[in-house]
Amino acid sequence: MFQHVFAEMNHMLDEIMKHYPTAEETQKHQLIQQWNMLKTMSDGIIDEWLSFEEKMGEFRQHVEVPATLFSDQSSPELEMNAFVRGQGYFRLLMYRQAAQQFAQVIRQYPDSLLARMYLAMSHLHLDETEAAQKHFQWILPLANSQKLKAMIYNALGCIAVKHGATSKAQEFFTIALQCDPTLPDPLINLKVCQQNRGQLQYGSQLISMM
Repeated sequence: MFQHVFAEMNHMLDEIMKHYPTAEETQKHQLIQQWNMLKTMSDGIIDEWLSFEEKMGEFRQHVEVPATLFSDQSSPELEMNAFVRGQGYFRLLMYRQAAQQFAQVIRQYPDSLLARMYLAMSHLHLDETEAAQKHFQWILPLANSQKLKAMIYNALGCIAVKHGATSKAQEFFTIALQCDPTLPDPLINLKVCQQNRGQLQYGSQLISMM
């Protein structure tokens, strides 16, 4: 429902970026005003989204919402404001803010696989591969779900690609597919490695998981 709004905002921003470098002083002032308007709209959307996520979190406290990959553990951390806001930031692709929120969660609940998985994925999206790998390797021996293992091996493969270890990456992607053949990301990433083009895929299943 927001696609049209974001498409218009992106178009306006593209026009501002296109014309600003060569604009006269008066036109630059007008473009800055337009940019400020977009910034205000963007901040408002983010605030409303986070408010919505908090309400979703409040409702989750009163109903049983299955966490399919983490159903073997109690999850009191789901009720934390930091967790709810972290999920909101993650879904908005604001990974720095998401990492800050989930870091707060695991300080209080260090055994939370879900919060640590979100934190690891946030670090990965930020290209902070050492921090991401540390958390993935912490989770892996505790993971009971084959899908979760597949997601972790896929992420480790992406880290290997970023480090230039293509052969090791393909090994991780293959293991991910063995753990869960239905997970689309490792197959896509194998093709990226083999064809040396395309974009690595990771974290998409985590976004839709809860």
